[in-house]
Amino acid sequence: MANDGSQAGRSSSSRSSFRQGRQGTLALRGTELNSKRKIIATAGSLWLIVSVAIVCRAGYAYKQVREISPRALASVPFEQETGNIAMALATGKGYSSPMRSDTGATAWLAPVYPLMVAGIFGVFGVFTLHAFYAAAALNIFFSAATCVPIYFAGRRIAGFGAASLAAWLWALFPNAIVIPFQWIWDTSLTALLAATILWATFALIESPRMRNWCGYGFLWGFTLLTNPALGAALPLLLGWAAYRERRDVRGRFARPLTALGIAILCCVPWTVRNYAEFHRFIPLRSNFPFELWIGNNEVFDDRSANINARVTRYGEARRYEQLGETAFMEEKWNLASEFMRTHKRLEVGLTRWRFMSFWIGSFRPVEDFENADSAWIRAILALNLLTAIGGATGIVMLWRKRSPYVFPAAVFVVVVPLVYYVTHASLRYRHPIDPIVLLLTAIAVTGARRYPTNQVPDEAAGSR
Repeated sequence: MANDGSQAGRSSSSRSSFRQGRQGTLALRGTELNSKRKIIATAGSLWLIVSVAIVCRAGYAYKQVREISPRALASVPFEQETGNIAMALATGKGYSSPMRSDTGATAWLAPVYPLMVAGIFGVFGVFTLHAFYAAAALNIFFSAATCVPIYFAGRRIAGFGAASLAAWLWALFPNAIVIPFQWIWDTSLTALLAATILWATFALIESPRMRNWCGYGFLWGFTLLTNPALGAALPLLLGWAAYRERRDVRGRFARPLTALGIAILCCVPWTVRNYAEFHRFIPLRSNFPFELWIGNNEVFDDRSANINARVTRYGEARRYEQLGETAFMEEKWNLASEFMRTHKRLEVGLTRWRFMSFWIGSFRPVEDFENADSAWIRAILALNLLTAIGGATGIVMLWRKRSPYVFPAAVFVVVVPLVYYVTHASLRYRHPIDPIVLLLTAIAVTGARRYPTNQVPDEAAGSR
């Protein structure tokens, strides 16, 4: 009996030790899990990602400033249409003179960004070093801020992992680091607006409030007055929103039509101004014929009778001064239309080249990659190709998973570039949709897995 009692005691002691060991193991695993969650939350912190984005862009700008003379920085970045119109505004000549000389009123560009640069000139002086610093800093702010709508759009589509990766990709993407400094243009602002529109579109379909739809209309109005090229997405996104509203018969069309009406009303004052100045209907900007001619002219024809044909900035500025804006644009439209009509086979090849230039940055990517004189250029070419493939893969993946968000994302990638396939293309023109391309790439990498809310790290959830 005593022996039995001893065995019972040892058995009870063993069970107690086993429970304690199990509890210790579970506690250790819980500690490890909490540590992993904290690491993931820290790595996915939006504040950290935005900070890194700012550091990368500011670091690149600082490096370039040390290598480029102050005199060049004060002048060269502004020696284009945006800078010239801003100078005219800042010196009291009104919205005019895109070619620097005093040629009168213009509708060459939509007004928002030239007005911003004119404001910078008003504070820091026209074509000064400090004006350039301010303009570059503003672009850096726009570019870094783009991480925010990318992140939240990604959370809605595919969860925390894809959202964090997409924001990190944008923070470290070479094009997004270089362009804010290299181009005093609306490019960085347009990228921010495109990402914000995508995020707002996703959020809008869940909102029955007319106030939010009105805000969406104002967002589109501001975007159209910044870069009308994004306008190709407007009717498709509103149509998708109306379709998603199919359960609410009364609001199905009323709210999207209200948003469309507000977007149009935002543009009406500018359109009226253009009609008063040029006596013709110019909704937003007038330079499409020139852009069409730039990519469709005799320079591309090896059999042209004019073997010395070439396009120079000086020559076009002089012709613009001679004809005036309206006659200049009419001439370019006629020349481009005739060239396209008489060179149909060549146009097929030019469209292919423009497609390659838009997505990769070169219509001879293999040759340019081999001949590149720096690893930086090779990295840009390679990353552009990989992200283009990643964007397409992300669309296919969302479609296969029957994601309700695939259509709005695909609209930016498929529809917005069409105008550049017809005119002329470069990485600068791709840049406004790069946030969506990188978001789709992140979705492709993460497998479009959407995590339940209770699996998102608390720290990350708190940033919503």
